[in-house]
Amino acid sequence: MEKKDLVKINDYLWEIPKEFRSDMRVPARVYVSEKMLEEIFRDRSLNQLVNITTLPGIVNYSLAMPDIHEGYGFPIGGVAGIRANDGIISPGGVGYDINCGMRILLSSYAEKELNPYLKRLAEEIAMSVPSGLGRGHKKSINRIDLDKILNSGARELVQNDYGEADDLKYCESGGCLEMADARVVSNRAKNRGGDQVGTLGSGNHFLEIQKVAEIFNKEVAKQFNLFSNQIVIMIHTGSRGLGHQVATDYIQVMMRAMSKYKINLPDRELACAPFNSDEGQNYFQAMAAAANFAWANRQMISFYVRQAWEKILGKGSNLKILYDVAHNIAKLEEYEVNGQRETLIVHRKGATRAFPAHHPEIPEEYQSCGQPVLIPGSMGTASYVLVGVEKSKETWHSTCHGAGRRMSRASATKNLSVQEILNNLKQKGVLVECNSLRGLAEEAPEAYKDIDEVVNVVDQSGLSIKVAKLVPLAVIKGE
Repeated sequence: MEKKDLVKINDYLWEIPKEFRSDMRVPARVYVSEKMLEEIFRDRSLNQLVNITTLPGIVNYSLAMPDIHEGYGFPIGGVAGIRANDGIISPGGVGYDINCGMRILLSSYAEKELNPYLKRLAEEIAMSVPSGLGRGHKKSINRIDLDKILNSGARELVQNDYGEADDLKYCESGGCLEMADARVVSNRAKNRGGDQVGTLGSGNHFLEIQKVAEIFNKEVAKQFNLFSNQIVIMIHTGSRGLGHQVATDYIQVMMRAMSKYKINLPDRELACAPFNSDEGQNYFQAMAAAANFAWANRQMISFYVRQAWEKILGKGSNLKILYDVAHNIAKLEEYEVNGQRETLIVHRKGATRAFPAHHPEIPEEYQSCGQPVLIPGSMGTASYVLVGVEKSKETWHSTCHGAGRRMSRASATKNLSVQEILNNLKQKGVLVECNSLRGLAEEAPEAYKDIDEVVNVVDQSGLSIKVAKLVPLAVIKGE
């Protein structure tokens, strides 16, 4: 594919017409600036975006956000709305880290008030929250309690005093997908997840102590309870080994199902089954269970962070949830398509839900302004809070989920110096708590696109609007 194959719709939107390839059911669209477009041709992500258009039941377009880069099946940043009544569901459209997502905890502290405690607080949080590849707690959850978590998500933890009732109000879907069924999650997946509730994981997952560095929309910031120089805590993690195993298990199921349902696709990584088939429903229920596990994971991490916060700063130092949102998930949602209401199974793979004001699925406190959209940067760079707006209906109310990689992990490890990364973070005044330096180069800012440019695209294209910029003061990472 070359640039000449794309039609420029406006400064931030490009289309690959349906005529580009004979098997395309709909066009493909990518939200990106012209400057960023050149970079995308370095991998297979646009070809993957075209492949999505061949999926049975796809509606309007296959879509990609400006953080697009190559993934498994779908590109990271890929979105597809697929008719639930006669379409398919594809694990490649969700990814291996089911309900990888974001949570922000708000404090009442300003930066100058917290500074004397920052190092101790970062160390205490790092000690409390296991992080790194495969790292879990010393004691596993028994199978009965794990099944309860898979079926009820964060709700199960709150009921057992690992949080407050309001925590659920500020979670996407209340921290629980009702269709989840622990019975369709394999024993191997459960074994991998038994000791990992309340753990951070590795790769691009992190926990950061941040400050509000800039406010773009004072009115919405006030409704979100954000103020200048405020200390917040951002948590980025997902369903750990359990979710990875659910994806692995059902990709194999779907590959076998393709011939059964006579589905022919250009890429086996898009392996799928009809949504209403036994295979499709079993995956949907297992994916929902893994999503619930991820919400419970972020809820338990919040519990540990609150404990550390009170230990260092004293009782009464409360942390309230701004919002918790998924960015690897498939969900049933209703939209108007060609003048009629349709139920779609919306696949978001490295894309964040961004519902507008008055949407019934967002908390009452945000009804007048829209859903908080949480967009993390890479290690040591800014992150953003945005707000969902009506125009995002063009993308099934979806927006970007982060900066997006520009270097593979192998390339970053080979070409970037860990010591230089640490020195640069130190010069910026950012503390780093990390179990191992081995994987630090993989997550260096240089390995990612410019988060400011990515967020500018979704802001200027109207998919979500900037509210506040957050910068890190301390980073807690796995290896």
